[in-house]
Amino acid sequence: MTPGLHPFLDAPTPHAFAHRGFAPDGGENSMAAFERAVQLGYRYLETDVRVTADGVALAFHDARLGRVTDRAGRIAELPWSEVRRARIAGREPIPLLADLLAAWPDVRINIDVKAENTIGPTVAAIRRTGVLDRVCIGAFSTRRIEAARRELGPRLCTSLGPRAAMRLLLPGAHRSPRRGPAAHCAQVPSRVGRRIFLDARYLSAAHARGLLVHAWTINDEADMVRLLDLGVDGIMTDRADVLRDLLVRRGQWVPR
Repeated sequence: MTPGLHPFLDAPTPHAFAHRGFAPDGGENSMAAFERAVQLGYRYLETDVRVTADGVALAFHDARLGRVTDRAGRIAELPWSEVRRARIAGREPIPLLADLLAAWPDVRINIDVKAENTIGPTVAAIRRTGVLDRVCIGAFSTRRIEAARRELGPRLCTSLGPRAAMRLLLPGAHRSPRRGPAAHCAQVPSRVGRRIFLDARYLSAAHARGLLVHAWTINDEADMVRLLDLGVDGIMTDRADVLRDLLVRRGQWVPR
């Protein structure tokens, strides 16, 4: 293990993340999509958490069922007995978070906790499956990240919250001391609108603070090349095949 690196991050860079698995057929966040990514050789998967009305944690992105399943309704207002009947892309059941965490003992899972009600059930699933060193928690909410860290302790890998991630854009950020609860990585977009967000200055500021930088969600090969040439530490993509093939050509692919 590399000194100073959390076990979640202690793999050769760049880290290649299969965003919601690999779902060219539209079956995102299904066990079949995650299985395809693992079969491609991915050691990092990315998923999201939603929780049913009766507290069941699911690996699912949307607050509502309608976009990607054959049923409708807000997940937080429905019991698991109803949600379990939904089929992603009309075919695949929605996975339990605990089932995904336990499926591949050598695979690491990046988890986006989508709402306040997801914290407790996510923490419970991580504890029950004993995968603390194989998960990283991120969110578009500093409060949710800090709540997970309080529950699971300093061994939990977390990414920067949105405010801290934005502060790395400030002039002189690479020289300013690190403040606040310790995060282990910055997971940020490559662009905001047409403007490049993740550039050499941002990467330098993050690295000066001991943070690895993962870019999301990069599906265009030219953007992947720019980021890899820049020295980014990881890329999250829906096009797991494109990223893998690019890394193979560059001699940077390290399969699981």
